Amino acid sequence: MQPRNGMQQLICVYWATALAASAQTLTTLHSFTGQPDGQTPYTGVAMSQGQDGSLYGTTIAGGANGYGAVFGITPSGKLTLYSFDSSDAGYPDAGPVLGTDGLLYGTADGYFGGLLNDGRVYSLDVATGIFTVLHNFDSSDGRTPDGPVALGPGASYYGTAGYGGPLNNGDVFSITPSGTFKVLHAFNGTDGSVPQGGGLLFGPGPHQALVGVTNYGGAFGFGTIYAIESTGAFKSVYSFDGTHGSYPAGTLVLANDGHAYGTTNGGGTSGNGVVFRISSTGVVTVLHNFTATDGQSPAAGLTLGSDGKLYGTTNAGGAHGDGTIFSLTTGGAFAKLYDFDGPDGSVPNYLTQHTDGMFYGTTMSGGVSNLGTVFRFDVGLGPFVTFVLNRGTVGATAQILGTGLTGATAVTFNGVPASSFTVASDTFLTATVPNGATSGRVQVTTPGGALTSNEGFVVLP
Repeated sequence: MQPRNGMQQLICVYWATALAASAQTLTTLHSFTGQPDGQTPYTGVAMSQGQDGSLYGTTIAGGANGYGAVFGITPSGKLTLYSFDSSDAGYPDAGPVLGTDGLLYGTADGYFGGLLNDGRVYSLDVATGIFTVLHNFDSSDGRTPDGPVALGPGASYYGTAGYGGPLNNGDVFSITPSGTFKVLHAFNGTDGSVPQGGGLLFGPGPHQALVGVTNYGGAFGFGTIYAIESTGAFKSVYSFDGTHGSYPAGTLVLANDGHAYGTTNGGGTSGNGVVFRISSTGVVTVLHNFTATDGQSPAAGLTLGSDGKLYGTTNAGGAHGDGTIFSLTTGGAFAKLYDFDGPDGSVPNYLTQHTDGMFYGTTMSGGVSNLGTVFRFDVGLGPFVTFVLNRGTVGATAQILGTGLTGATAVTFNGVPASSFTVASDTFLTATVPNGATSGRVQVTTPGGALTSNEGFVVLP
């Protein structure tokens, strides 16, 4: 694989159309045109913040060669691009994740209107443009991986293949940065089938279990929630029954109350999908049933905002039928925040909160060329810090992402000062987990004020 010229800057012009909804403001940062900049950011896309402060996502098609692209976009809308070719991977559904080595890791499912390959796992160095295929699926070990990978136990990455595998119902896999691949669990239908679109979530506390969903299978055929350890030890946690939702979509998110939250694409009282909570004991509670007026068919998971609320999107419904943005408290208080209308985007995907406090997302269609958009959504939240990996032992190096970190004078772990820290840039620093640190929020003192992490850092034994 030949290196490209970094993340080649192909597009520097963006459309900035500000549209107000109540106290919130949506700004379209970029409308995709197909070639050379990509088209159709897919539902499985979740953008990831890089060390440089840019957000990185994918388009399933388009790009310079027509096989999709990884794009980086700054909060101001400046776009850079890496275009796939047929020898790379092709048709990446899900956004990449930032690794502790500074590389991006992701999947490409190899299918968009026709089969290019069975899918691949890749890494991308955005500084050099070097793209590396880590694993080629061959159907026997999985096919069409269209969810993101998650950085997990043992510095490995964990993901799912929607189809194929030993039992042809999809599987869960692990892969190291050097490409050592292992199938951890093959779904058999009864314990789930087609783990498509969503990724894996670290469970609460210091244990190393990962939690995910399948679109289908289970006791009623409407999908499941499962837990899996890095050893492959598997537990089927819940089978959706239609009343509590059907066809769960997206990656689960862990809220500050220790419970996990997610969405289903269908089911509920109106058949339009639900937002649900699953407790640590496996009890599922429906917090909101969509009615089409407030949204319909959520196909992406939720994002935990720095204010403790959950934020999400629906693919359809709302005032114009083009989808909505909504918020929900962990107590179930729901608010529709924005209605898409087509020119500003249609069929919205995941939201990502940047450390500048703004939410960013993509739409699959709509915009100037009806090929999708990147947008920014402001609900008035301030800047904060977050982690590349939110856990580590005493003495480990924590990697912290933020905004305005230059000149930082202190880093504390749940009130305990870091034994040392190094500011690498205005958007990235590293700190050593100190003796006496306990699990909790991390705070960085900067010239602009104290920045608190949006989630707790787990100090491992």
